[in-house]
Amino acid sequence: MSRSIRLDAVLVQAVIAGALSFAHLHDLAEAAGQTGWKAWAYPVSVDLLLVAAWRRLRTARRDRSAWTWFVIALTASLGANIATAGLLDLTHVPAWLRILVAGWPALAFLGGTLLVHTPTEPPAPPAQPVDEPAAPEVEMHRTDEPTLDPAAPELAPAPPKPAPSAPAVPAALLDHARKIADAHRASTGSPMPADALSARLQLPASMADAIAAELQLA
Repeated sequence: MSRSIRLDAVLVQAVIAGALSFAHLHDLAEAAGQTGWKAWAYPVSVDLLLVAAWRRLRTARRDRSAWTWFVIALTASLGANIATAGLLDLTHVPAWLRILVAGWPALAFLGGTLLVHTPTEPPAPPAQPVDEPAAPEVEMHRTDEPTLDPAAPELAPAPPKPAPSAPAVPAALLDHARKIADAHRASTGSPMPADALSARLQLPASMADAIAAELQLA
């Protein structure tokens, strides 16, 4: 209830202030030689310029041109209120005031055009968060060699691997080799070399060595 009453009171006050200012501007324009519909157009021109400057200030508060035209329109409105309060003889208006009233339409048109058609500055982009510097990477070198603890007991050396045993020679192969060796001794008068017997039998080196050891060949 209290809020509605307060809003209504503000609206009534605004209507009264606007009507009085409108009437004072009309009286001043009529006293300066603007008769008929022209005297009624001056209050509308002043109020429109005031509204245009106020709307511009709501979107761009740092716009100096908007403040300039707002002050000009407010000065024209307040000046008419003061001039018609008995401080100025409306029957003998000075020449400079007549010139000012006559030039007001062009001035108001220039101000309204600049206020409406001047682009509004885009809002500043939000500040980007500053990325924190990344922690320096520690390069790790991997080594395959195990680290030895000096306090650990010394390990005993591994036992040597046993020598490979000679392969077993089949009896039939041994008899065949013995016949070849005897034939070589009979024909040449000397024992058959082990490498010659190995080449003759085409056996692996381990098997040839085993047969040579059995036959006691050099």
